Amino acid sequence: MPPDSGARPRRLLVIGCGSIGKRHIRNLLKLQAGEINAFDVRADRRDETRSQFAVETVDKLEAGWARSPDVAVITTPTSLHLSQALEAAERGCHLFVEKPLSDRFDGVDQLLDGVRKRGLVTLVGCNMRFHPGLRKVKSLLEENAVGRVVAARVEAGHYLPDWHPWEDYRDSYSARKDLGGGVVLDAIHEIDYIRWMMGEVDSVACFAGKVSALEMDTEDTAAILFKFVSGAIGEVHLDYVQRAYSRTCHIIGDQGTIRWDYTAGEVRWYSAATREWQTFPNPPGWDANDMYLDEMRHFLQCVDRSEETVSNVVEGKRVLKLALAAKASAVNGTVVKLQ
Repeated sequence: MPPDSGARPRRLLVIGCGSIGKRHIRNLLKLQAGEINAFDVRADRRDETRSQFAVETVDKLEAGWARSPDVAVITTPTSLHLSQALEAAERGCHLFVEKPLSDRFDGVDQLLDGVRKRGLVTLVGCNMRFHPGLRKVKSLLEENAVGRVVAARVEAGHYLPDWHPWEDYRDSYSARKDLGGGVVLDAIHEIDYIRWMMGEVDSVACFAGKVSALEMDTEDTAAILFKFVSGAIGEVHLDYVQRAYSRTCHIIGDQGTIRWDYTAGEVRWYSAATREWQTFPNPPGWDANDMYLDEMRHFLQCVDRSEETVSNVVEGKRVLKLALAAKASAVNGTVVKLQ
């Protein structure tokens, strides 16, 4: 319900007050989304959230449900996403679930069935779909700017201890298998957007493991190969090791090439017809939080209009299937054929 509709204000429950939970609270306040309550098991995070944003917090999830929220924003470790989403759906809450949807398939179909029966609006938080550079790459592909696409190469790498330097990386969910960590699930953005651009996947192969000196029990490096239904081939490199942040996308077509570089803040397009490069920079003044803000705005608008989002739980399941297929391929040393 829009806040200015004349009915009671929309009620939101943010579940998890870590860095991404706080980012979403800040953006929800900026969007005047409604009445916000927040839950976290850690008292220090609840205290920080109250002091930074002046929103009410609860120390038990049941107390959060007692506030009768309309929307649940789930930003806890990956292994908790599904159980909390199921609780929210049973209570009729629209769902914003941070990526990935889960670290396993058990219970996913139950969630999808509950969402469908109750007519709930859902979004799995893949903010890279709202990056202006990747949106430009997507529009160039839709315009057939490089002809038939034969291959794509995407990469994301950043030294894990530098992600949240204020806390010990060894305690983060990223470094812990029991919390659903590991670079394949943690960096699922790249798996999501390569499928978004290239279409459905026919088969997956992967090498992955802990190959650095980082102290963790999950994979820190992964090289994934996708064979798309179109016949094109995709390569996805992910790591927790690179000391200089790197995030790139390279699309190869028979009539041109597209390159995107996050740190350079630009898309470059080479046309075989003109034999020239064109450069498309990020919009003036663009800030990384803009994509999170646009993502949340999109979700709330879809809730108000009872419309599907660009990345609902059905999409989340399809992307999770690719990530888990990659992990299975790495463990078993096989090519995984998808149905």
